[in-house]
Amino acid sequence: MKNIKILGLGSPILDLLVNIDDSFIDSIDGDKGGMALVSSDEISSLVKKSGQEPQIVPGGSAANTIFGLSELGAQTAILGCVGNDENGKFYTDAYKEIGGDADLFKVTKSDASTAQCLSLITPDSERTMRTDLGAATDMGVDDITAESLKGISHIHIEGYALFAPGLVPHILELAKCANITTSLDLASFEVVNAMKDSLKTLLNDVTIVFANEDEANAFCGDDKSVEEQAGILSEYCSTVVIKLGKKGSFIKNGDEEVAICANTVQAVDTTGAGDLWQAGFLFGFLNGKSIQEAGDFGSILGAAVVEIIGAKISDTKWKEIKQTVKI
Repeated sequence: MKNIKILGLGSPILDLLVNIDDSFIDSIDGDKGGMALVSSDEISSLVKKSGQEPQIVPGGSAANTIFGLSELGAQTAILGCVGNDENGKFYTDAYKEIGGDADLFKVTKSDASTAQCLSLITPDSERTMRTDLGAATDMGVDDITAESLKGISHIHIEGYALFAPGLVPHILELAKCANITTSLDLASFEVVNAMKDSLKTLLNDVTIVFANEDEANAFCGDDKSVEEQAGILSEYCSTVVIKLGKKGSFIKNGDEEVAICANTVQAVDTTGAGDLWQAGFLFGFLNGKSIQEAGDFGSILGAAVVEIIGAKISDTKWKEIKQTVKI
């Protein structure tokens, strides 16, 4: 394994996972499968209404990827802000337990609580989310300096960070000056639609871009083939990954193009599937594996996480995965 250290930039969010039926979704505001920003009190009210005891695990898009990389044995760190509360301690302790470097976590000076996301999971494995960003929004440009990136080889950024004024341009500029490679997960088609003009500039400073079908359609147009979409994105980034769910993925790295097959499993919950896929890919690619091998690593992790509720794969399953995902 190469001597690399991967930093994740994003919102540390505590995931509250609850299994419900469709009638519960019908009884609350908003569409099934959507996400709405709410207060922590509203989350508590919905949990109480569900009558279920939620499963609580560390989450957040970039953090899920970094947790996965840590489990695989990579050196990692996270740049994000938690509350000065028990949930914040729970989150950082869980990260340290798997060998992560928690020194770059910021603890807010405000009274904001650690961010939470309530995932209401229906029998078809679809998630309807209610999110309180809390302390996660307290991360700003001033919290990231050249010193913050000392010893970092690669930075993985979640697309939601684009909504924080100036944050992503700032870290990309620091990364460029320090010769650090970067990856950006476009996060959702809503992010792409809202930030498309900015992305056309920012992507020029990104090494690897990750998009799913909806995000690629939003950026490139849904009248394009996946090969054409990868070609458009490659005008900005040297490495393009388009995740296609059950259909696998398509990767373009310079002139090389590879279609990756998905591992077929019975999906229970899609929470963190794309994030863990990225962990597998980055682990392979940054350690010198071919894009075929790195993509296969991604498929292994993506399949493993959809077989469970939430994005926390068991220790037993990680041992099994690491027998296959080797550097």
